[in-house]
Amino acid sequence: MSHILYRIEEDDAALPEPGEPVRAARWILAAAEAGELEALALLGQILLDGNGIQRDPALARTWFAIAAGRGHAMAGNMLGRCLELGWGGAVDLAAAARCYRQAAERGLDWGMYNYANLLATGRGVERDQAGALIWYRRAAERGHAKSMNLVGRYYEEGRTVPRDSQAAFAWYRRSAEAGDFRGQFSYASVLADRGRWDEARHWLRQALALGHLRFLRRARDELLRAAFPQFADIAQAYVQRCAELETEEAAALSAP
Repeated sequence: MSHILYRIEEDDAALPEPGEPVRAARWILAAAEAGELEALALLGQILLDGNGIQRDPALARTWFAIAAGRGHAMAGNMLGRCLELGWGGAVDLAAAARCYRQAAERGLDWGMYNYANLLATGRGVERDQAGALIWYRRAAERGHAKSMNLVGRYYEEGRTVPRDSQAAFAWYRRSAEAGDFRGQFSYASVLADRGRWDEARHWLRQALALGHLRFLRRARDELLRAAFPQFADIAQAYVQRCAELETEEAAALSAP
């Protein structure tokens, strides 16, 4: 099976959500007014999400910036997300890169991952694949499952490093076992290359259970193109799951 799961934009990195939304929002507001650093970051998150409070992405940016200015790494990462994706204001990729770099230097794996993504694609910074791999590896070594998958991709393709199928295999396995659905599909792919069909089927099913629609469409198409008889039933399961999610998406878009 050829490997098609190249870098896909990261799902929104999220700070932890407290319990009941409205009551939690009141607690966060009170704590933020008292200057509690974690509450400042959480206030930005609930404003971004509209969780227990009126959604206000522009104000979320403000609170993320305040918390980041006081050293909160995840708030800096989330400010970078706002700047990269245009949540609550204009897109500013150069500013997003600075936020991610600062969060990364503070030891945050998500900051490392997001900064590496910009380096890998040359968005907001000069394209630097070698630099991207350094940050992906640093995040992976801290247990970041999505970065593990991408480190595996660099070794598989020989991108800035010599090709090393064994190193790629090991990183894909770590990513899969850590719960990343892209890593699970990548690991299944190399297992299939080695004729380890039962193990590959297991990880394809894991990826099916965890993946979102955009990923599942690409995985479905790859499985259908590969046309391995060993995966025929799983390919149809991907087809069915995509259809279900597309129906749900259409219903949500048409709801008043």
